[in-house]
Amino acid sequence: MDIQLEKKKGIRKKHLPYIVGGIAFLLLVGWMIFGNHASTLRVDARGISIGHVTHEQFNDFVRVDGQVQPITVVQLSPEEGGIVQEKVVEEGAQVRRGDIIVRLSNSNLDLQILNAEAELAEKQNLLRNTQVIMEQDRLRNKTEKLQLDLDITRRQRTYRQQEKLYDEKLIAREDFLQAKEDYELAQQKHALIIERLHQDSIYRSIQMDQMEDNLANMRRNVLLIRERKENLNVRSQIDGELGLLDVVLGQNVSPGQKIGQINDLSDYKIEALIDEHYIDRVKAGLAATFERQGGNFELSVRKVYPEVRDGKFRTDFVFTGERPDNIRSGQTYYINLQLGQPTESIIIPKGTFFQSTGGNWIFVLDKEGKKAYRRKIRIGRQNPQYYEVLEGLEAGERVVISSYESYKNSEILILSK
Repeated sequence: MDIQLEKKKGIRKKHLPYIVGGIAFLLLVGWMIFGNHASTLRVDARGISIGHVTHEQFNDFVRVDGQVQPITVVQLSPEEGGIVQEKVVEEGAQVRRGDIIVRLSNSNLDLQILNAEAELAEKQNLLRNTQVIMEQDRLRNKTEKLQLDLDITRRQRTYRQQEKLYDEKLIAREDFLQAKEDYELAQQKHALIIERLHQDSIYRSIQMDQMEDNLANMRRNVLLIRERKENLNVRSQIDGELGLLDVVLGQNVSPGQKIGQINDLSDYKIEALIDEHYIDRVKAGLAATFERQGGNFELSVRKVYPEVRDGKFRTDFVFTGERPDNIRSGQTYYINLQLGQPTESIIIPKGTFFQSTGGNWIFVLDKEGKKAYRRKIRIGRQNPQYYEVLEGLEAGERVVISSYESYKNSEILILSK
């Protein structure tokens, strides 16, 4: 009799891998559909800084470092090049307008003066000799004219006598005509001589004028060269302080070369370099203040320079009230530049998070303070202490304001102690 074996019901071992794989696949699909994929990072809460979001008055100002400078600086440059022979005044000395600062020497200029003076003396001698010759010619011409006047007078008298005798039939007609012709010839010669003397006078006058003009030009040239010689003395153009003198004895300096500067200490200005972020907001006339020696001093923006270098632009401030005692060039003042009127705003403390986010997002803590979530925000104005938040935060919230360099790619921070 055959015995039939009953098949066992249940999961066979060979099916287990398929069952486990199916469950894993379902779990993966569920995680992909319903799971939270945000990047989470655990950080030490003691290593971060927390700031409170508040709604209060935002003071629209920026703090900048400024250096005291003279109100006017005049460059010291020689008009004439030469060798430094003497430094008459040292740096820091008080000078008056016209004081000699540096003496130069120039042998080529000395030679030019000698040559110009010698040429002038030669031309003056030539002029004197020409004047003597012309005076002699004038006297000869005058003598010639006197002789001619005498000759025509005699010819006229002879002609009158011959005419009278001819009318009385006492002389021949030929004698009368000869006397008449001699008289008329003398008149013609007289007219020609007078014309020649007139032309000679004009020529001499023109020649003398030209020589006088040439001499005048040569005298002016000598004066100009002597002035160039005087320009070897480099003088101060204003009353002030010799702030810089960058020459040494024996140095060869060129015309127009900067060798120093004179500081006008009748007043001062403050030069500051401001971040280019504010270049569209800083205008001439804006008010500013700084504290010094327990007092508060007022300034005004005098000039904004348009050029940006290394992310900063230059601005000049001038005093609108009293100056600090013992003010000196080169001192540093910390200036509060008022950019606008105070307004009620949502604000957060400034922090190094801005370098990583550019103010476009921030980590916001939950109510328990155990997690921080990444959130988009929009920042407006800023001052040395706070950022103005235009969108994304509400008063009463807390945010992470320290550096995000270690977790700038995370979405959620778990704060552990």
